[in-house]
Amino acid sequence: MGEYTRIPADTFEQIQTDAGILLYKFDPANPGAVKDEDIICPTTGGITIRCVPTTSDMGEDVDNCPANLLELKKIDSWDCGLEFTSLGTSPQSIRLALGAADIDTNDPTHILPRKVLKVSDAQDIWWVGDRADGGWVAAVVRKALSTNGFSLKTSKNGKGNTSVNLTGHVTVETQDKVPMEFYSSAPAAPDTDGQEEGGVTDEII
Repeated sequence: MGEYTRIPADTFEQIQTDAGILLYKFDPANPGAVKDEDIICPTTGGITIRCVPTTSDMGEDVDNCPANLLELKKIDSWDCGLEFTSLGTSPQSIRLALGAADIDTNDPTHILPRKVLKVSDAQDIWWVGDRADGGWVAAVVRKALSTNGFSLKTSKNGKGNTSVNLTGHVTVETQDKVPMEFYSSAPAAPDTDGQEEGGVTDEII
C-alpha cells in the first residue's frame, strides 16, 4: 500500500451510522436518558442537518483586489435547520409541521392552525445519531420553526408522509449566536464498579 493510500487511525470512531432520531429534549450530560415521549416522530429517507453560512465579499467590486480575499470576507447570516420526511400523525407532530398552530385544550385530538405567529411556536429540536464506535453525535436547532407548513402525501398501499423543514432562529436576546450547536461523544467509559459513566467526552463542535 502506498504512503498516501491510507485512512486516519480513528476513522471507525468518526463514522456516523443509521438515521438517528429527532427529539424534543436531550441532555448531553446524560445521553442514555432518552424517553419515548421525547421522540418526535418516525421518519423515512434519512434526516438532513444543515448549518450553512451566507457570506459577502467586501472586495468584490474593488479594482485590483484578488477574488476571495479572506480578510474582506464576512458572514451575513447562517441558515440552520433540519429537513426530514415524517411518518407521524400525532397531534404534536402535526403541530410541529404546521408551525403556527395550537392543540385544543378541550380536545387534544384537535389541531388549530393560527394566523398569528407566536414566539412560543419555536422550540429547540434535537437530532441524535449513533457513531460506529458506540458513541453518539448530536445537533440541536435553537428556536426551530417549520418554514414549509404541512403537506401530507398519501399513496395506495403505502404510508402517508409529510415533508418537514425546520429552521433555527435567533431572538432579541441571542442576536449574536448561531442558532445551532453540535456534539460528538465517544462511548462512555466504565467506572470502577463496572458501570458505564455518562456524559460528553467531546464537547460542542
